[in-house]
Amino acid sequence: MAPFVDDTVYVDWSTRIVFYALVAVVSGLWMIHRWQQQSRLFRLGNVLPGPEAVPFFGNALLALGKKPDQLVNVALEYAERYGTVIRGWLGTKLIVFLLDPEDIEVILNSQVHIDKAPEYRFFKPWLGEGLLISTGNKWRSHRKMIAPTFHINILKSFVGVFNQNSKHVVEKLRKEVGKTFDVHDYMSTATVDILLETAMGITRKTQDESGFDYAMAVMKMCDIIHQRHYKFWLRFDTIFKFSSFFEKQKQLLGIIHGLTTKVIKNKKQTYFENKDKGIIPPTLAELTRNEEDGSLLANDAKTLSDAVFKGYRDDLDFNDENDVGEKKRLAFLDLMIESAQNGTHQLTDHEIKEEVDTIMFEGHDTTAAGSSFVLCLLGIYKDIQAKVYNELYDIFVTNNYLIPAGTTVVIGTYKVHRSPKHYKDPDTFNPDNFLPENMANRHYYSYIPFSAGPRSCVGRKYALLKLKILLSTILRNYECTSTVPEKDFKLLGDIILKRSDGFRLQIEPRIRKPTNIA
Repeated sequence: MAPFVDDTVYVDWSTRIVFYALVAVVSGLWMIHRWQQQSRLFRLGNVLPGPEAVPFFGNALLALGKKPDQLVNVALEYAERYGTVIRGWLGTKLIVFLLDPEDIEVILNSQVHIDKAPEYRFFKPWLGEGLLISTGNKWRSHRKMIAPTFHINILKSFVGVFNQNSKHVVEKLRKEVGKTFDVHDYMSTATVDILLETAMGITRKTQDESGFDYAMAVMKMCDIIHQRHYKFWLRFDTIFKFSSFFEKQKQLLGIIHGLTTKVIKNKKQTYFENKDKGIIPPTLAELTRNEEDGSLLANDAKTLSDAVFKGYRDDLDFNDENDVGEKKRLAFLDLMIESAQNGTHQLTDHEIKEEVDTIMFEGHDTTAAGSSFVLCLLGIYKDIQAKVYNELYDIFVTNNYLIPAGTTVVIGTYKVHRSPKHYKDPDTFNPDNFLPENMANRHYYSYIPFSAGPRSCVGRKYALLKLKILLSTILRNYECTSTVPEKDFKLLGDIILKRSDGFRLQIEPRIRKPTNIA
Protein backbone atom coordinates (compact mmCIF):
# COMPACT_ATOMS: atom_id res chain seq x y z
CA MET A 1 0.00 0.00 0.00
CA ALA A 2 1.46 3.37 -1.08
CA PRO A 3 2.17 5.87 1.70
CA PHE A 4 -0.33 8.70 2.08
CA VAL A 5 0.98 12.15 1.05
CA ASP A 6 -0.87 15.23 2.28
CA ASP A 7 -1.04 17.57 -0.79
CA THR A 8 -2.36 20.38 1.36
CA VAL A 9 1.13 20.80 2.87
CA TYR A 10 2.67 21.52 -0.55
CA VAL A 11 -0.22 23.81 -1.53
CA ASP A 12 0.16 25.69 1.74
CA TRP A 13 3.91 26.23 1.25
CA SER A 14 3.59 27.24 -2.43
CA THR A 15 0.85 29.72 -1.52
CA ARG A 16 3.04 31.20 1.19
CA ILE A 17 6.00 31.58 -1.20
CA VAL A 18 3.85 33.40 -3.77
CA PHE A 19 2.31 35.56 -1.04
CA TYR A 20 5.68 36.54 0.45
CA ALA A 21 7.07 37.26 -3.02
CA LEU A 22 4.14 39.56 -3.77
CA VAL A 23 4.55 41.31 -0.42
CA ALA A 24 8.25 41.83 -1.16
CA VAL A 25 7.54 43.25 -4.61
CA VAL A 26 4.79 45.57 -3.36
CA SER A 27 6.95 46.67 -0.42
CA GLY A 28 9.85 47.35 -2.76
CA LEU A 29 7.67 49.40 -5.09
CA TRP A 30 6.23 51.32 -2.15
CA MET A 31 9.72 52.10 -0.84
CA ILE A 32 10.78 53.31 -4.29
CA HIS A 33 7.67 55.50 -4.42
CA ARG A 34 8.43 56.96 -0.97
CA TRP A 35 12.06 57.55 -1.97
CA GLN A 36 10.84 59.36 -5.06
CA GLN A 37 8.57 61.60 -3.01
CA GLN A 38 11.35 62.52 -0.61
CA SER A 39 14.19 62.84 -3.13
CA ARG A 40 15.47 66.22 -4.27
CA LEU A 41 14.79 65.34 -7.90
CA PHE A 42 11.16 64.55 -7.14
CA ARG A 43 10.64 67.59 -4.90
CA LEU A 44 12.13 70.08 -7.37
CA GLY A 45 10.56 68.37 -10.36
CA ASN A 46 7.06 68.64 -8.98
CA VAL A 47 7.45 72.39 -8.43
CA LEU A 48 7.54 72.72 -12.22
CA PRO A 49 4.21 72.99 -14.06
CA GLY A 50 3.05 69.86 -15.82
CA PRO A 51 0.39 67.13 -15.93
CA GLU A 52 -0.25 65.03 -12.84
CA ALA A 53 1.99 61.96 -12.73
CA VAL A 54 0.98 58.39 -11.92
CA PRO A 55 3.23 56.47 -9.47
CA PHE A 56 5.89 54.35 -11.20
CA PHE A 57 4.71 55.33 -14.70
CA GLY A 58 4.93 59.10 -14.39
CA ASN A 59 3.28 60.64 -17.46
CA ALA A 60 4.18 57.77 -19.81
CA LEU A 61 0.56 56.58 -19.92
CA LEU A 62 -0.38 59.75 -21.82
CA ALA A 63 1.24 58.13 -24.85
CA LEU A 64 -0.59 54.83 -24.42
CA GLY A 65 -2.48 53.88 -27.58
CA LYS A 66 -1.30 56.98 -29.43
CA LYS A 67 0.24 56.86 -32.89
CA PRO A 68 3.54 58.74 -33.38
CA ASP A 69 1.86 61.55 -35.32
CA GLN A 70 -0.77 61.91 -32.56
CA LEU A 71 1.92 62.43 -29.92
CA VAL A 72 2.98 65.71 -31.54
CA ASN A 73 -0.54 67.08 -31.05
CA VAL A 74 -0.61 65.84 -27.43
CA ALA A 75 2.66 67.66 -26.74
CA LEU A 76 1.36 70.87 -28.37
CA GLU A 77 -1.84 70.73 -26.30
CA TYR A 78 0.17 70.55 -23.06
CA ALA A 79 2.39 73.40 -24.25
CA GLU A 80 -0.72 75.57 -24.61
CA ARG A 81 -1.95 74.50 -21.19
CA TYR A 82 1.22 74.86 -19.10
CA GLY A 83 3.18 77.65 -20.79
CA THR A 84 6.88 77.94 -21.54
CA VAL A 85 8.21 75.46 -18.94
CA ILE A 86 6.62 72.01 -18.85
CA ARG A 87 7.54 69.11 -16.60
CA GLY A 88 7.06 65.48 -17.55
CA TRP A 89 7.97 62.19 -15.89
CA LEU A 90 8.92 59.13 -17.93
CA GLY A 91 8.80 56.63 -15.10
CA THR A 92 11.35 58.03 -12.64
CA LYS A 93 13.08 60.12 -15.33
CA LEU A 94 12.45 63.87 -15.13
CA ILE A 95 12.09 65.69 -18.46
CA VAL A 96 11.69 69.46 -18.72
CA PHE A 97 10.58 71.17 -21.95
CA LEU A 98 11.72 74.76 -22.45
CA LEU A 99 9.94 77.10 -24.90
CA ASP A 100 11.17 80.57 -23.92
CA PRO A 101 14.32 81.84 -25.73
CA GLU A 102 15.70 83.36 -22.51
CA ASP A 103 15.45 80.01 -20.71
CA ILE A 104 16.85 78.21 -23.73
CA GLU A 105 19.84 80.56 -23.78
CA VAL A 106 20.72 79.58 -20.20
CA ILE A 107 21.01 75.91 -21.22
CA LEU A 108 22.41 76.10 -24.76
CA ASN A 109 24.95 78.81 -23.98
CA SER A 110 26.33 76.86 -21.04
CA GLN A 111 29.86 75.45 -21.22
CA VAL A 112 28.92 72.94 -18.49
CA HIS A 113 25.59 71.42 -19.55
CA ILE A 114 26.83 69.84 -22.78
CA ASP A 115 26.09 66.15 -22.14
CA LYS A 116 23.51 64.49 -24.38
CA ALA A 117 20.43 62.67 -23.05
CA PRO A 118 20.69 58.89 -22.41
CA GLU A 119 18.50 58.22 -25.48
CA TYR A 120 21.45 59.22 -27.67
CA ARG A 121 22.90 55.79 -26.88
CA PHE A 122 20.61 54.49 -29.65
CA PHE A 123 23.02 56.16 -32.08
CA LYS A 124 26.17 54.71 -30.51
CA PRO A 125 26.39 51.45 -32.53
CA TRP A 126 26.30 53.64 -35.66
CA LEU A 127 28.13 56.84 -34.72
CA GLY A 128 30.32 55.62 -31.86
CA GLU A 129 31.89 58.55 -30.01
CA GLY A 130 31.41 60.99 -32.89
CA LEU A 131 30.74 64.69 -32.43
CA LEU A 132 27.00 64.21 -31.85
CA ILE A 133 27.47 61.94 -28.83
CA SER A 134 30.92 62.56 -27.35
CA THR A 135 31.44 64.95 -24.46
CA GLY A 136 34.20 66.43 -22.30
CA ASN A 137 37.72 66.87 -23.64
CA LYS A 138 37.18 64.49 -26.56
CA TRP A 139 34.19 66.51 -27.80
CA ARG A 140 36.06 69.82 -27.38
CA SER A 141 39.13 68.51 -29.20
CA HIS A 142 37.16 67.02 -32.11
CA ARG A 143 34.90 70.07 -32.40
CA LYS A 144 37.98 72.29 -32.60
CA MET A 145 39.39 70.10 -35.37
CA ILE A 146 36.18 69.67 -37.39
CA ALA A 147 34.86 73.25 -37.24
CA PRO A 148 37.44 74.60 -39.76
CA THR A 149 36.32 72.02 -42.35
CA PHE A 150 33.07 74.04 -42.59
CA HIS A 151 34.90 77.30 -43.30
CA ILE A 152 33.28 79.44 -45.99
CA ASN A 153 36.20 78.95 -48.40
CA ILE A 154 35.71 75.18 -48.24
CA LEU A 155 31.93 75.47 -48.52
CA LYS A 156 32.29 77.59 -51.66
CA SER A 157 34.21 74.72 -53.22
CA PHE A 158 31.07 72.57 -52.84
CA VAL A 159 28.79 74.92 -54.79
CA GLY A 160 29.44 72.98 -58.01
CA VAL A 161 28.53 69.71 -56.27
CA PHE A 162 25.30 71.19 -54.93
CA ASN A 163 24.47 72.61 -58.37
CA GLN A 164 25.09 69.41 -60.32
CA ASN A 165 23.10 67.26 -57.89
CA SER A 166 20.25 69.80 -57.82
CA LYS A 167 20.09 69.72 -61.63
CA HIS A 168 20.06 65.92 -61.45
CA VAL A 169 16.99 66.09 -59.16
CA VAL A 170 15.26 68.42 -61.64
CA GLU A 171 15.82 65.83 -64.40
CA LYS A 172 14.53 62.96 -62.23
CA LEU A 173 11.41 64.96 -61.32
CA ARG A 174 10.34 65.24 -64.98
CA LYS A 175 8.61 61.86 -64.79
CA GLU A 176 6.42 63.16 -61.93
CA VAL A 177 5.02 66.18 -63.81
CA GLY A 178 1.23 66.32 -63.44
CA LYS A 179 1.16 63.59 -60.78
CA THR A 180 0.88 63.68 -56.99
CA PHE A 181 3.97 62.11 -55.43
CA ASP A 182 6.03 62.12 -52.22
CA VAL A 183 8.84 64.61 -52.80
CA HIS A 184 10.71 63.47 -49.67
CA ASP A 185 11.96 60.36 -51.50
CA TYR A 186 13.73 62.56 -54.05
CA MET A 187 15.07 65.01 -51.47
CA SER A 188 16.40 62.17 -49.33
CA THR A 189 18.25 60.54 -52.23
CA ALA A 190 19.67 63.90 -53.35
CA THR A 191 21.02 64.79 -49.91
CA VAL A 192 22.73 61.41 -49.52
CA ASP A 193 24.30 61.76 -53.00
CA ILE A 194 25.58 65.23 -52.07
CA LEU A 195 26.94 63.99 -48.74
CA LEU A 196 28.68 61.00 -50.32
CA GLU A 197 30.56 63.43 -52.57
CA THR A 198 31.25 66.25 -50.09
CA ALA A 199 31.95 64.06 -47.05
CA MET A 200 33.70 61.09 -48.65
CA GLY A 201 34.54 62.12 -52.21
CA ILE A 202 32.29 59.47 -53.81
CA THR A 203 30.66 61.03 -56.91
CA ARG A 204 27.62 59.75 -58.77
CA LYS A 205 29.97 58.87 -61.65
CA THR A 206 32.17 56.71 -59.41
CA GLN A 207 29.31 55.49 -57.20
CA ASP A 208 28.90 51.75 -57.66
CA GLU A 209 26.26 49.48 -56.14
CA SER A 210 27.87 49.89 -52.70
CA GLY A 211 27.15 53.63 -52.84
CA PHE A 212 23.45 52.98 -53.48
CA ASP A 213 23.35 50.33 -50.74
CA TYR A 214 24.99 52.80 -48.37
CA ALA A 215 22.36 55.47 -49.11
CA MET A 216 19.53 53.00 -48.49
CA ALA A 217 21.20 51.75 -45.29
CA VAL A 218 21.48 55.30 -43.89
CA MET A 219 17.76 55.89 -44.47
CA LYS A 220 16.77 52.55 -42.91
CA MET A 221 19.02 53.08 -39.87
CA CYS A 222 17.24 56.39 -39.21
CA ASP A 223 13.94 54.48 -39.19
CA ILE A 224 15.22 51.90 -36.66
CA ILE A 225 16.35 54.65 -34.28
CA HIS A 226 12.94 56.30 -34.70
CA GLN A 227 11.26 52.99 -33.76
CA ARG A 228 13.38 52.75 -30.60
CA HIS A 229 12.19 56.20 -29.53
CA TYR A 230 8.47 55.42 -29.91
CA LYS A 231 8.20 51.74 -28.98
CA PHE A 232 9.03 51.90 -25.29
CA TRP A 233 9.99 48.22 -25.02
CA LEU A 234 12.70 48.74 -27.65
CA ARG A 235 14.30 51.37 -25.40
CA PHE A 236 15.65 48.52 -23.27
CA ASP A 237 18.85 47.19 -24.85
CA THR A 238 18.22 43.64 -23.61
CA ILE A 239 14.80 43.46 -25.29
CA PHE A 240 16.05 45.24 -28.43
CA LYS A 241 18.77 42.60 -28.90
CA PHE A 242 16.09 39.90 -29.21
CA SER A 243 14.01 41.86 -31.74
CA SER A 244 14.10 41.67 -35.53
CA PHE A 245 15.27 45.30 -35.54
CA PHE A 246 18.58 44.27 -33.94
CA GLU A 247 19.45 41.81 -36.70
CA LYS A 248 18.43 44.36 -39.33
CA GLN A 249 20.59 46.98 -37.61
CA LYS A 250 23.62 44.65 -37.73
CA GLN A 251 23.15 44.16 -41.48
CA LEU A 252 22.76 47.89 -42.13
CA LEU A 253 25.77 48.83 -39.99
CA GLY A 254 27.81 46.24 -41.85
CA ILE A 255 27.04 48.12 -45.08
CA ILE A 256 27.57 51.61 -43.58
CA HIS A 257 30.77 50.88 -41.65
CA GLY A 258 32.10 48.65 -44.40
CA LEU A 259 31.99 51.43 -46.99
CA THR A 260 33.32 54.11 -44.62
CA THR A 261 36.24 51.91 -43.56
CA LYS A 262 37.03 51.01 -47.18
CA VAL A 263 36.99 54.64 -48.32
CA ILE A 264 39.19 55.78 -45.40
CA LYS A 265 41.71 53.04 -46.20
CA ASN A 266 41.83 54.02 -49.89
CA LYS A 267 42.03 57.75 -49.11
CA LYS A 268 44.93 57.25 -46.69
CA GLN A 269 46.74 55.04 -49.17
CA THR A 270 46.34 57.70 -51.87
CA TYR A 271 47.46 60.41 -49.43
CA PHE A 272 50.73 58.63 -48.61
CA GLU A 273 51.36 57.65 -52.25
CA ASN A 274 50.97 61.29 -53.29
CA LYS A 275 53.14 62.41 -50.39
CA ASP A 276 55.93 60.07 -51.55
CA LYS A 277 55.65 61.68 -55.00
CA GLY A 278 55.87 65.15 -53.50
CA ILE A 279 52.17 65.87 -54.15
CA ILE A 280 50.90 67.39 -50.93
CA PRO A 281 47.28 68.63 -50.73
CA PRO A 282 46.59 72.10 -49.32
CA THR A 283 46.34 72.22 -45.55
CA LEU A 284 43.29 73.38 -43.63
CA ALA A 285 45.19 76.53 -42.70
CA GLU A 286 45.73 77.34 -46.39
CA LEU A 287 42.14 76.58 -47.35
CA THR A 288 40.64 78.68 -44.56
CA ARG A 289 42.95 81.67 -44.90
CA ASN A 290 41.13 85.01 -45.12
CA GLU A 291 40.65 86.26 -48.65
CA GLU A 292 42.49 89.50 -47.95
CA ASP A 293 45.51 87.37 -47.02
CA GLY A 294 45.58 85.77 -50.47
CA SER A 295 43.59 82.62 -49.93
CA LEU A 296 43.97 79.71 -52.33
CA LEU A 297 40.34 80.26 -53.34
CA ALA A 298 40.16 84.02 -53.10
CA ASN A 299 40.77 84.92 -56.74
CA ASP A 300 38.10 82.52 -57.97
CA ALA A 301 35.18 83.72 -55.84
CA LYS A 302 32.36 85.80 -57.29
CA THR A 303 29.74 87.58 -55.24
CA LEU A 304 26.22 88.29 -56.33
CA SER A 305 25.43 91.84 -57.41
CA ASP A 306 25.37 94.36 -54.57
CA ALA A 307 22.42 95.98 -56.31
CA VAL A 308 20.43 92.75 -56.06
CA PHE A 309 21.47 91.84 -52.53
CA LYS A 310 21.71 95.32 -51.04
CA GLY A 311 21.38 94.86 -47.30
CA TYR A 312 20.99 91.09 -47.52
CA ARG A 313 24.26 89.74 -48.86
CA ASP A 314 26.32 87.43 -46.65
CA ASP A 315 29.44 85.40 -47.21
CA LEU A 316 27.47 82.36 -48.43
CA ASP A 317 26.05 84.14 -51.46
CA PHE A 318 28.48 82.78 -54.04
CA ASN A 319 26.81 81.08 -56.95
CA ASP A 320 29.34 80.44 -59.70
CA GLU A 321 29.42 76.67 -60.00
CA ASN A 322 32.85 76.92 -61.65
CA ASP A 323 34.47 79.08 -58.98
CA VAL A 324 36.64 76.21 -57.72
CA GLY A 325 38.05 73.48 -59.92
CA GLU A 326 37.71 69.77 -59.28
CA LYS A 327 41.37 69.44 -58.29
CA LYS A 328 41.05 72.03 -55.55
CA ARG A 329 37.94 70.50 -53.96
CA LEU A 330 38.59 68.28 -50.96
CA ALA A 331 35.97 66.18 -49.16
CA PHE A 332 35.61 66.41 -45.38
CA LEU A 333 37.31 63.03 -45.13
CA ASP A 334 40.36 64.32 -47.03
CA LEU A 335 40.55 67.32 -44.73
CA MET A 336 40.32 65.17 -41.59
CA ILE A 337 43.04 62.83 -42.85
CA GLU A 338 45.24 65.84 -43.64
CA SER A 339 44.55 67.36 -40.22
CA ALA A 340 45.23 64.05 -38.45
CA GLN A 341 48.59 63.74 -40.24
CA ASN A 342 49.79 67.33 -40.03
CA GLY A 343 47.75 69.00 -37.30
CA THR A 344 47.79 68.88 -33.53
CA HIS A 345 44.83 66.45 -33.41
CA GLN A 346 46.01 62.86 -33.72
CA LEU A 347 42.89 60.98 -34.81
CA THR A 348 42.85 57.22 -35.29
CA ASP A 349 41.18 55.68 -38.35
CA HIS A 350 38.35 54.55 -36.05
CA GLU A 351 37.78 58.11 -34.79
CA ILE A 352 37.82 59.47 -38.36
CA LYS A 353 35.22 56.84 -39.31
CA GLU A 354 32.99 57.90 -36.40
CA GLU A 355 33.14 61.56 -37.43
CA VAL A 356 32.42 60.80 -41.11
CA ASP A 357 29.47 58.59 -40.09
CA THR A 358 28.22 61.44 -37.86
CA ILE A 359 28.40 63.98 -40.70
CA MET A 360 26.56 61.57 -43.00
CA PHE A 361 23.75 61.14 -40.46
CA GLU A 362 23.39 64.77 -39.38
CA GLY A 363 23.47 66.12 -42.93
CA HIS A 364 20.96 63.72 -44.45
CA ASP A 365 17.52 63.57 -42.84
CA THR A 366 17.56 67.18 -41.66
CA THR A 367 18.01 68.69 -45.13
CA ALA A 368 15.69 66.15 -46.77
CA ALA A 369 12.78 66.94 -44.44
CA GLY A 370 13.50 70.69 -44.42
CA SER A 371 13.48 71.00 -48.22
CA SER A 372 10.34 68.81 -48.44
CA PHE A 373 8.47 71.04 -45.98
CA VAL A 374 9.50 74.16 -47.92
CA LEU A 375 8.27 72.77 -51.25
CA CYS A 376 4.94 71.64 -49.77
CA LEU A 377 4.35 75.00 -48.05
CA LEU A 378 5.23 76.91 -51.22
CA GLY A 379 2.80 74.60 -53.03
CA ILE A 380 0.04 75.79 -50.67
CA TYR A 381 0.95 79.49 -50.52
CA LYS A 382 1.28 80.27 -54.21
CA ASP A 383 1.66 84.03 -53.63
CA ILE A 384 4.82 83.43 -51.61
CA GLN A 385 6.07 80.91 -54.20
CA ALA A 386 5.63 83.65 -56.81
CA LYS A 387 7.71 86.07 -54.70
CA VAL A 388 10.45 83.45 -54.28
CA TYR A 389 10.50 82.66 -57.98
CA ASN A 390 10.56 86.35 -58.96
CA GLU A 391 13.54 86.89 -56.68
CA LEU A 392 15.27 83.91 -58.27
CA TYR A 393 14.33 85.20 -61.70
CA ASP A 394 15.92 88.59 -60.95
CA ILE A 395 19.07 87.00 -59.58
CA PHE A 396 19.69 84.48 -62.30
CA VAL A 397 18.77 86.17 -65.29
CA THR A 398 14.15 82.37 -18.06
CA ASN A 399 11.34 81.61 -15.57
CA ASN A 400 13.11 81.41 -12.15
CA TYR A 401 12.82 77.63 -11.76
CA LEU A 402 15.63 75.49 -10.36
CA ILE A 403 16.14 72.41 -12.54
CA PRO A 404 17.78 69.59 -10.55
CA ALA A 405 20.88 67.72 -11.71
CA GLY A 406 20.12 64.67 -13.83
CA THR A 407 17.15 66.27 -15.58
CA THR A 408 16.79 65.90 -19.34
CA VAL A 409 16.06 69.32 -20.85
CA VAL A 410 14.17 69.38 -24.15
CA ILE A 411 14.21 72.54 -26.27
CA GLY A 412 10.71 72.90 -27.75
CA THR A 413 11.78 74.41 -31.07
CA TYR A 414 8.35 73.93 -32.69
CA LYS A 415 6.69 76.25 -30.17
CA VAL A 416 9.68 78.58 -29.86
CA HIS A 417 9.57 79.22 -33.61
CA ARG A 418 5.83 79.95 -33.38
CA SER A 419 5.82 82.23 -30.35
CA PRO A 420 3.55 85.30 -30.71
CA LYS A 421 5.97 87.09 -28.40
CA HIS A 422 8.61 87.04 -31.13
CA TYR A 423 6.66 86.60 -34.38
CA LYS A 424 3.64 88.45 -35.72
CA ASP A 425 1.02 85.90 -36.83
CA PRO A 426 3.39 83.04 -35.87
CA ASP A 427 1.26 80.29 -37.45
CA THR A 428 1.19 82.02 -40.85
CA PHE A 429 3.75 80.90 -43.44
CA ASN A 430 5.72 84.12 -43.99
CA PRO A 431 9.41 83.85 -44.98
CA ASP A 432 9.70 87.65 -44.64
CA ASN A 433 9.91 87.00 -40.90
CA PHE A 434 13.56 86.18 -41.55
CA LEU A 435 14.61 89.28 -43.43
CA PRO A 436 17.55 90.96 -41.64
CA GLU A 437 15.52 94.00 -40.58
CA ASN A 438 12.86 91.76 -39.01
CA MET A 439 15.43 89.62 -37.19
CA ALA A 440 17.52 92.52 -35.90
CA ASN A 441 15.54 93.13 -32.70
CA ARG A 442 14.50 89.53 -32.10
CA HIS A 443 16.03 87.44 -29.33
CA TYR A 444 18.95 85.43 -30.77
CA TYR A 445 17.57 82.20 -29.30
CA SER A 446 14.08 82.71 -30.74
CA TYR A 447 15.14 80.98 -33.98
CA ILE A 448 17.43 78.01 -33.45
CA PRO A 449 16.92 75.40 -36.20
CA PHE A 450 20.58 74.37 -35.80
CA SER A 451 20.53 74.72 -32.00
CA ALA A 452 22.89 77.36 -30.56
CA GLY A 453 25.80 77.79 -28.19
CA PRO A 454 28.85 75.51 -27.98
CA ARG A 455 26.95 72.40 -29.16
CA SER A 456 25.25 74.06 -32.12
CA CYS A 457 25.34 72.25 -35.46
CA VAL A 458 28.86 72.49 -36.85
CA GLY A 459 27.52 72.13 -40.40
CA ARG A 460 24.84 74.82 -40.34
CA LYS A 461 26.41 76.94 -43.12
CA TYR A 462 26.90 73.80 -45.21
CA ALA A 463 23.23 72.87 -44.74
CA LEU A 464 21.94 76.35 -45.62
CA LEU A 465 24.08 76.59 -48.73
CA LYS A 466 22.94 73.14 -49.86
CA LEU A 467 19.27 74.03 -49.21
CA LYS A 468 19.51 77.34 -51.09
CA ILE A 469 20.94 75.73 -54.21
CA LEU A 470 18.73 72.61 -54.14
CA LEU A 471 15.48 74.55 -53.67
CA SER A 472 16.33 77.40 -56.04
CA THR A 473 17.23 74.93 -58.81
CA ILE A 474 13.92 73.07 -58.38
CA LEU A 475 11.83 76.26 -58.18
CA ARG A 476 13.43 77.73 -61.30
CA ASN A 477 12.33 74.65 -63.24
CA TYR A 478 9.00 73.66 -61.68
CA GLU A 479 5.89 75.26 -60.23
CA CYS A 480 4.79 73.35 -57.14
CA THR A 481 1.23 72.65 -55.98
CA SER A 482 0.16 70.99 -52.74
CA THR A 483 -3.49 70.00 -52.35
CA VAL A 484 -3.21 69.28 -48.61
CA PRO A 485 -3.63 72.49 -46.55
CA GLU A 486 -1.07 73.15 -43.82
CA LYS A 487 -3.67 72.68 -41.06
CA ASP A 488 -4.13 69.06 -42.21
CA PHE A 489 -0.42 68.16 -42.01
CA LYS A 490 0.02 65.09 -39.79
CA LEU A 491 3.23 66.01 -38.02
CA LEU A 492 5.53 63.24 -36.87
CA GLY A 493 8.08 63.88 -34.13
CA ASP A 494 10.72 61.62 -35.65
CA ILE A 495 14.43 62.17 -34.98
CA ILE A 496 13.52 65.40 -36.75
CA LEU A 497 10.06 66.78 -37.55
CA LYS A 498 8.43 65.08 -40.55
CA ARG A 499 4.96 64.31 -41.92
CA SER A 500 3.45 60.89 -41.33
CA ASP A 501 1.17 61.42 -44.34
CA GLY A 502 4.17 62.02 -46.61
CA PHE A 503 5.20 65.14 -48.51
CA ARG A 504 2.64 64.93 -51.33
CA LEU A 505 3.32 67.39 -54.13
CA GLN A 506 2.38 68.13 -57.74
CA ILE A 507 4.73 69.85 -60.18
CA GLU A 508 4.40 71.47 -63.59
CA PRO A 509 7.19 72.79 -65.85
CA ARG A 510 7.97 76.42 -65.07
CA ILE A 511 7.41 79.09 -67.72
CA ARG A 512 10.61 81.13 -67.62
CA LYS A 513 9.22 84.58 -66.92
CA PRO A 514 8.27 86.58 -63.81
CA THR A 515 5.11 85.39 -62.07
CA ASN A 516 2.22 87.77 -61.42
CA ILE A 517 1.52 88.03 -57.71
CA ALA A 518 -2.17 88.17 -56.84
